[in-house]
Amino acid sequence: MPDMPSMPNLPPPSPRQNHLLAALPEDEYAILSQELELVPLPLGMAIYESGEVLNHVYFPTTAIVSLLYVMEDGASAEIAVVGNEGIVGIALFMGGATVPNRAVVQSAGHAYRLKERVLKHEFDRFGGRRQGSLQPLLLRYTMALLAQMAQTAVCNRNHTVDQQLCRWLLLSLDRLPSNELHMTQELIANMLGVRREGVTEAAGRLQKAGLIDYSRGRITVVDRPGLEERVCECYEVVRKEFDRLLPEEPRK
Repeated sequence: MPDMPSMPNLPPPSPRQNHLLAALPEDEYAILSQELELVPLPLGMAIYESGEVLNHVYFPTTAIVSLLYVMEDGASAEIAVVGNEGIVGIALFMGGATVPNRAVVQSAGHAYRLKERVLKHEFDRFGGRRQGSLQPLLLRYTMALLAQMAQTAVCNRNHTVDQQLCRWLLLSLDRLPSNELHMTQELIANMLGVRREGVTEAAGRLQKAGLIDYSRGRITVVDRPGLEERVCECYEVVRKEFDRLLPEEPRK
């Protein structure tokens, strides 16, 4: 495997940085860990495209992946984000070999990749009265992800660009080890499905209010409580659903 790019000020890569992998009992984790492959996820990388056959799932550790729906004219909108709390490629264990959406790296970092056959084997490995932890864990995660998708649709239809941007920033922060994001306004606009000018104006208002600092593709959140006061209820709905369905975050 080629050398991975250095990630300053971050702990050495470990599968346990992903909350789903960290929640597995030692015996099940030991089996999966032998098959996990550490891979870099550069900004803008398409992990899969709409209609593509999936051969792997990804457990992000320091990267964030956006799930996007793309229209025939090329317009796109984000339906969910996946970071160290989850898994990319739920179609593999939900009965579908292909996906109707696109998965693009929103924030560069790393993930652990697992082959399709290994995931399916471990997902179905226990039968009868004995059931492993992986299957119910992934099904609960899927429920939380579907809740995020539904709430995103509601938010995009009913709330302002300012509120959508606050929600997007807070969801991203929850999945990052720092308060800094590297993202251009054009990419944010593509994620939210709005005009770039709308994002520019919304980011300007948040910066003027002292909530963020934005320059040259870098967004630093300087007042998270202030963002939480401005955000719509959609962020809290999604956060509570993840808290309800999934284990607590692993200790750092």
